[in-house]
Amino acid sequence: MTGALKVAMVTGGGGGIGGAIAARLAADGMTVAVTDVAPDAARRTAGAIAQQGGRASIFALDVTDPGQVDATVDRIVAEVGRLDVLVNCAGIQFNCASEDLRPEDYLRVLAVNLHGTVFCCQAAGRQMIRQGGGVIINISSMASSFGWPRRMPYAVTKAGVAALTRSLAVEWAPHNIRVVAIAPGYVATALVRHAFEQGHIKSDVVLGEIPQRRLAEPEEIANLAAFLASPAAAYITGQEIVADGGFSVYKL
Repeated sequence: MTGALKVAMVTGGGGGIGGAIAARLAADGMTVAVTDVAPDAARRTAGAIAQQGGRASIFALDVTDPGQVDATVDRIVAEVGRLDVLVNCAGIQFNCASEDLRPEDYLRVLAVNLHGTVFCCQAAGRQMIRQGGGVIINISSMASSFGWPRRMPYAVTKAGVAALTRSLAVEWAPHNIRVVAIAPGYVATALVRHAFEQGHIKSDVVLGEIPQRRLAEPEEIANLAAFLASPAAAYITGQEIVADGGFSVYKL
């Protein structure tokens, strides 16, 4: 897609990576629809964007409900006329021994991380086909390619997101739609900090396996998303871009 992009929708935009991406896209001049299952969180992101002189609106959205997803995309288009960029950040984690995992917990992770991403891609894709192009950025994870104990549902969903990205990229390329994924490593979000505090992840072990010896800041992932959304990345589609400080290529 060429030319300036104008309107972006960010799911899970209430904080963490999603909030940082929403803020960065707004700083780049886009009108941003901040969506989140928690409206107060979305409101905080939109308020921060407004304080910086950006344009943002908020939408309460449960991505597991395809009817809500369709209605939200319709509302965004009705308000601003188009949808140029979709960023799928909504996601949840679940820590449990695989043999003890309850079906309802497994299905809940799939519903948010994978099915929600599919529904959002479909709704945005229909609009982008009508208007002649767009960019979809899915947030995947290193877990799409590596094994992590006790996080099987999360890994399954992120592998699915990577496959979804490739499939839609080749199917929708004739419509001038690019579909890409970002696979972050460990990012300094509230979720990761909580995992460190609870002992679910040992910080000294993690940092010892990252060549840069630090976590990513959410803004660094947002910088990559801004590039992928821009015309400068016009020939990049179907790829899962890893941003992990060297974690995935480091072996003792």
